[in-house]
Amino acid sequence: MTVMILGLLIFLGVHSVRIVADDWRTAQIKRLGELPWKAAYSVVSIIGLALAIWGYGQMRLDPTWVWFPPVGLRHAVSLLMIPAFILLVAAYVPGNHLKVKLGHPMIIAVKLWAFAHLLANGRLGDIVFFGAFLLWAVFDFRSARRRPAPAAQTPSMARTAITVVVGLVAYYLFAFHLHVLVTGVPVM
Repeated sequence: MTVMILGLLIFLGVHSVRIVADDWRTAQIKRLGELPWKAAYSVVSIIGLALAIWGYGQMRLDPTWVWFPPVGLRHAVSLLMIPAFILLVAAYVPGNHLKVKLGHPMIIAVKLWAFAHLLANGRLGDIVFFGAFLLWAVFDFRSARRRPAPAAQTPSMARTAITVVVGLVAYYLFAFHLHVLVTGVPVM
């Protein structure tokens, strides 16, 4: 579990710079330039995420069970992941109603994803992994809400419909085809 925790600290730590040191981040972007900052940020993020995922897989080989969730909670995860995927897509489709109304749909998607997976997984490593993401998302959402909002585009029903359709397609592809390839665990 040490590797997983190290990976989480790196990945979530990099993603927390704006929460705890936004002025420093701004200064670094001015000093280095936006592209070099994003490149360094991405490299460190990928390393952290890779360590977290690899450590998570290792943790699953010798799990410590904290609780045994009822099988029915798997259905709750499946249902909660539908809006999570739609919100994830909403973060990238400009001018959709969800992004305009919620402001930070990706962070909300991470909250839903983490919360849903906490419901259906009772191993200590699962609780640490998904709990860390949930805790980070709570703090990141609070921080993002305090920052000045960028000028919102006028939302359109067409872009909102595209967001929902792409989110549902992404959910279907991931849940029924990619989840087992990525995680080794079938959805149901």
